[in-house]
Parts: sequence; structure tokens; C-alpha cells
Amino acid sequence: MKSDRFALVLTLFFGVSLVPAYGANKDIIELQTQVQQLQQQMTQMKQSFDERMGVVKNLLDLNVTAVSKMSAIIGELQASINKQQEERSGQGDQLSGQIQALNDTMDELKVRLAKVSKQIDDMQAAQQSMATQQQQAQQQQQAIAQAPPPDVLYQNALRDYNGGNGQLATQEFSDYIKFYPNTDLAGNAYFYLAETQFKAGDYEKAVANYDLVLQNFPSGNKAASAELKKGYALWELGKKDDGIQELKRVIQRYPRTNEAAQARERLRKIAPTTAQRSR
Repeated sequence: MKSDRFALVLTLFFGVSLVPAYGANKDIIELQTQVQQLQQQMTQMKQSFDERMGVVKNLLDLNVTAVSKMSAIIGELQASINKQQEERSGQGDQLSGQIQALNDTMDELKVRLAKVSKQIDDMQAAQQSMATQQQQAQQQQQAIAQAPPPDVLYQNALRDYNGGNGQLATQEFSDYIKFYPNTDLAGNAYFYLAETQFKAGDYEKAVANYDLVLQNFPSGNKAASAELKKGYALWELGKKDDGIQELKRVIQRYPRTNEAAQARERLRKIAPTTAQRSR
């Protein structure tokens, strides 16, 4: 039974295009490299954080000690003022000025303490952010390792799309884009995802995904179809001028294709004058 499974795996491996698998391995290697870089950054940041924390703690200890001494001095001066007010009113005024100066000094120390606390909070937030990024990268790496091979995932999505199971196909094409965004078939996945949204009447999302095909895969085999269907979707959204411009671009960029013929036919119906000029 194991030998049969092994033979089946070999058959699937050698029977499909190597480009998606190569892209998947490349994505995993890049992600592993990013994880290692994040780990190194975390180590360096922890060392820097520990050093800064040591400095900050020393500053806090010094400031707390200074505040305690100031409070003691103020208490003593206040007692002295209360005792000598009746006998030495002039000296009382001088001592009051000193107390005011000390109070001002304490206010400055409080401001410094608030700044130090803010620095500590910022450093802790930065460390937490780095830890979160590292965790997300590790989770993504694990997800890719557990994901089906790119050719299998794509074929399953295409089968469900052709079978009319739009919801499942949408999930599968989205997974393909998530796990294998740099393969040649990623452009097709964006296109079929847009097609599913177009059929469901979600023209805004469809236009966005058609644009991703045109922007990221301009030389792919779905570029002409994406531009044509983007024109249709814009027309459905009521953006008629934009839709007409997209159809005219199809004719200009892909003049001898089936998509150009469809664009001319649509223009003939919705804008006869424009269609005659495009011939």
C-alpha cells in the first residue's frame, strides 16, 4: 500500500509543472530567512533593551532618592517656618522663597520621571511588536509547510470553479495567493477570484482583483481577459466612461485576440461611434 502511494506521489511530482513547486520552495526559504533575521533582530533588541533598562532604572533610583531628600528638606523647612514665623518674619519670607524653589525643582523631577516612564513604555511596546512579528512569521511558515502543494491546490480550486462551487473555489484561490503569491499561476488565481466575484455581482472587489492581475502579471496569459472583464465590471458599476476606456485599451493592446473582438462587439452595442473609430 505504501509503495502504491509512493508511486502516485512520484507520478504527480513529475507530471506537473515544476515552476509552481520551485516558487513554493523559494517562498519557504525566503520566509525562513526572514524568521532568522527577525530572531537576530529580537536578540539584538533584547540586549539593547536590557542595557537601556539598566540605565533607566539607575536614573529612576537617583530621581526617587532626590525626591525623598527634597521632601524631607521641605518638611524640615516648613516646621522651621512655623516655629520662627512670629519671631523672624523676614527670615520666614526667605524660607518661603526657598520652599517655592524646591517645589519648582520637584515639579521638574516629576516631568523627568514621566519622560523616563514614557521611554520604558515605548521600549516595551517595540519589544512586544518584534515578538508579535516573529510569531506571525513562524505561524506563516508553519501554515505554508502544512499547505497542499501549489499544483494540487490550484487544480482543486479550478475544478471547484468549473463545477460551480464558487464559495469553495474562492477560498482555495485565496489560499493559493496566500501561500504561493510569486508563482506563475498566482495571476490566474487572482483572475478566477475576480471572475467568481463578478458572477456574484461584487463588481468592486472584482475590479480590484482584475487590477492585481494587470499590475502584477502584465505579461501573463490572463492579462487580456482581465482588462476586458474589468471594462465590463466598471460598466456594471455605472462608470461607463471608464468602462469604455478599458475596452478601447483591450483593442489597442491585444488587437488580434478574441478579447479584442469581444471588446469591439461590446462597444458596438453600447457606443456605436466609438466602436467604428476602433476598427
